[in-house]
Amino acid sequence: MAKQQRWRRGGTTDAQPPGEPVEAQPATARTTSSEDDDGVVEARPRTGATSVGKTPAEPAGRAPTETPGKAADQAPGKAPGKEPTTAAERAGRLSKPRAAGGSGPDTDTDTGTTEATAPIRTGPDAEPTTTATPAPTAAATADAATADATTADATPSGAGRLRLSILDSAPVTLLLAAHPRQALLTASAMGAGALAAGRPAREAAVVAATVLVGQTILGWHNDIVDRDRDARHQVARKPVAEGRLETGSVWYAIVVAVLLVVPLSISTGVTAGTCYLLALAIGLLGNVVLRRGKLSWVSWAASFALYPAYLAYGGWGGSAEGAPPEVPIVVLAALLGVGVHFVRSVWGLVPDDADGWSHLPLVLGRRLGATRLLVLSGVWTAAVVALVAIVGSSTGLRQ
Repeated sequence: MAKQQRWRRGGTTDAQPPGEPVEAQPATARTTSSEDDDGVVEARPRTGATSVGKTPAEPAGRAPTETPGKAADQAPGKAPGKEPTTAAERAGRLSKPRAAGGSGPDTDTDTGTTEATAPIRTGPDAEPTTTATPAPTAAATADAATADATTADATPSGAGRLRLSILDSAPVTLLLAAHPRQALLTASAMGAGALAAGRPAREAAVVAATVLVGQTILGWHNDIVDRDRDARHQVARKPVAEGRLETGSVWYAIVVAVLLVVPLSISTGVTAGTCYLLALAIGLLGNVVLRRGKLSWVSWAASFALYPAYLAYGGWGGSAEGAPPEVPIVVLAALLGVGVHFVRSVWGLVPDDADGWSHLPLVLGRRLGATRLLVLSGVWTAAVVALVAIVGSSTGLRQ
């Protein structure tokens, strides 16, 4: 004989005996219950319950029966038998936990229907419940590897720290601020010119050393003058503008270099030394004045024009007296200075234009373009060097 299903007051089933399965209940209308004389619960439609779109009418003259279990299910502050009207109250009803250790039909408060749920197995025979952890995706793995690599790169190793400390040391930064390539090239050319003029090797070595120190002074002074400008345009390889080299340190180095270049210049003769020191002073003046206008080439031409005099009047010792240079050599040296000025200016045309400068290389660069200007400047310089070699071999350096 099939078990007689009984209904607990409040709409939930009685707890099942241990080990007895729960039978799924068909969906029915929400009901209220009343107990007859035999203790059997009789299911009856409850007032206001909705079943398949119909509202059953309450029997005339009979008040709805409410049970203590039903009253316990009502939300605090609500009248017994009153259905929840707001979404929050319905959500609260739907989220109420089931009876511990049992299972039963879930009651939908909106439709008055019940749904059967599978029993929850508890006890020693219940299988453990495990939660699957999603495996990391390839993208997440790649991002983690990139983050680790970035962290590793940001932390320099011992060798990297040593290299950075060497690059930021005062000797290295002073060397970078001295425009070393231009200094070495000019000093080598002057030493070769001294040898070509018939000067002994020791004199040529002194000439090269003197010019090297003088060009170093010019480079340091130029970086001090252009410190703010180089920082604004983020020019590379400028330790003073980058803050890696203090301006005071550079001025100190300039003073020391001047104390060195003066005796070096005079050591080949007073007249020769004076010519070179005058050329150096013109170069320093050119770092400050005339460089922004169309007469920027004047300082370059004047300083280079004094180089043949330095070679021609020079000798060994302070009392050495030579002869004046040939005029064509002086003119060609001045033209060589103009060519070097154009070649050097090509690399700074963009910042010069941004700052509103109007020197001659910039004016021609706007018309010809930087590439054509560089080619023409290189051809000009090479042609002048060739002419100096031809004229010097035919007439000599001195008169």
